[in-house]
Amino acid sequence: QVQLVESGGGLVQAGGSLRLSCAASGRTFSSWAMGWFRRAPGKEREFVAAINWSGGSTYYAESVKVRFTISRDNAKNTVYLQMDSLEPEDTAVYFCAGAISTAKLRAGEVGSWGQGTQVTVSS
Repeated sequence: QVQLVESGGGLVQAGGSLRLSCAASGRTFSSWAMGWFRRAPGKEREFVAAINWSGGSTYYAESVKVRFTISRDNAKNTVYLQMDSLEPEDTAVYFCAGAISTAKLRAGEVGSWGQGTQVTVSS
């Protein structure tokens, strides 16, 4: 089992940037696909981005493509989400997630979830 702890959320003005980090414990991190989901107030949790075990393949929701970048450092057991050109619509709690494949992760078949970190974008 992989335990996940997010950090890096906060309050930022529209057009600004934030970088989220997700620190993982457990031996299986480097073999897992990792990703980010978010839940905006009053909405369902939605997929944001995913990266395969090696970092060689990435996937994004259409709403964040070009603006967000997911990456990972297996030596540090950490996955990142660089968020640029933030919009008020990006306001949400962001969750780190891990799964045995990017296909399962994107389908919401997640093995581990983090507790979430709040991102608030002011207009």
